[in-house]
Amino acid sequence: MLTTNPFDHGLDGDKLREECGVFGIWGADNAASFVALGLHALQHRGQEAAGITSFDGHNFHSHRAMGHVAGNFDREEVMRLLSGRTAIGHVRYSTTGETALRNVQPLFGDLAQGGFAVAHNGNLSNAMKLRRTLNRRGSIFQSTSDTEVIIHLVATSGHGSTLERLTEALRQVEGAYSLLILTEEGMVACRDPLGIRPLVMGKLGESTIFASETVALDVIGATYIRDVDPGELVVVNEGGIRSFRPFAKVEARPCIFEHVYFSRPDSVAEGKSVYEVRKNIGAELAIESPVEADYVVPVPDSGVPAAIGFSQQSGIPFELGIIRSHYVGRTFIQPTDGIRHLGVKLKHNANSALIDGKKIVLIDDSIVRGTTSVKIVQMMRDAGAREVHMRIASPPTRHSCFYGVDTPERAKLLAAQMSVEAMADYINADSLAFISIDGLYRALGTERDHDKPQRCDACFTGDYPTLLTDLAEKEGAIPLSLVASR
Repeated sequence: MLTTNPFDHGLDGDKLREECGVFGIWGADNAASFVALGLHALQHRGQEAAGITSFDGHNFHSHRAMGHVAGNFDREEVMRLLSGRTAIGHVRYSTTGETALRNVQPLFGDLAQGGFAVAHNGNLSNAMKLRRTLNRRGSIFQSTSDTEVIIHLVATSGHGSTLERLTEALRQVEGAYSLLILTEEGMVACRDPLGIRPLVMGKLGESTIFASETVALDVIGATYIRDVDPGELVVVNEGGIRSFRPFAKVEARPCIFEHVYFSRPDSVAEGKSVYEVRKNIGAELAIESPVEADYVVPVPDSGVPAAIGFSQQSGIPFELGIIRSHYVGRTFIQPTDGIRHLGVKLKHNANSALIDGKKIVLIDDSIVRGTTSVKIVQMMRDAGAREVHMRIASPPTRHSCFYGVDTPERAKLLAAQMSVEAMADYINADSLAFISIDGLYRALGTERDHDKPQRCDACFTGDYPTLLTDLAEKEGAIPLSLVASR
């Protein structure tokens, strides 16, 4: 969740946050050590908490902790306890459930069929409704996480095998999920039928690996095999690897924001280099919204690839006009407002010798509340910039996400409340422009089909690919647009 003051952590405090990342390995000595390395590579997807559960053929072993992977899973006494040749892990940034150890994944249940551990990337949009039904049946929840609903649905299923129970459970949930499940019978990896959240499969020798991003495979020297397909369940055990497709096939709607911001630039998503896509976004932005300037300046670090693309397309030199310190921790104490303001400069500072007297174009990945953009523009003006233009490598974020991204409520999204011109005045920029939704699709190498949605772009368009049952019950009605787009 976002902190009360969005500047407590420098310029990163006003970014959209992915809920989590998952990593699992089957059939490797010291499996938990590989998982810890994989989670290090996925740390950007969740910096609030981390957990690993392993299975040694007889018993499950778990360690969950608040904070980063480093400091929790680089201790010999912890890793020694996580024995076994199979393990799954999770890094978390909460969108549902309080910030507490009981919500840190993998969650574990000791079911009638045996142990059941689950790590979940995504968000269930009907979790509260299902939870109320399960409560009435006698289920006792140990967390406030939507993920625990899946465990209770599996536990109360009338089917025989764990796979049948899981399939029945998943038929009842709405929303987004990429899951890694560890049982005494094997490991299961699955994605929701729309494939909203990512999940890839790799190999390291005879070991099978699943991860949220390909970069986690790279880190341990594994080879990428393929994506887990939308609606697919992959089961790995001593009998080998089997694939099941129990759901009716629908057109996939993977999250478009993975390419804009969430994934690491050195990952490959849907067969495309994330870095190259972000450069393409910058190039499209330069074509759509050109500007005369002396320098193209990225907002580090997420704005860098798009800024390179903008520079190459426009011919305006790329320069590092904002320097980021990588040595400022998230626990920096800021006792007063004045010191808190100075704390921003500890992490990001203007390169004044470069900026002074120049016309610059700032490239950032998104504008959420707008508070960060105000600070950035002011930072440039304080450094002596003659003109400050801003270009954003995504369309205006006008709608909240309900599929595993920590998004402010719509009333707090700047683009939902203001026109682009009013936003430019608000952040005190000489001009402001966003890439168009069609331009974003072109950067991905395709033309947008206005009649047949190809991706989940609801944060930009409001076209949600599933019903939002919990939201509809809270607001008292299901919007017709949601019914039509299901």
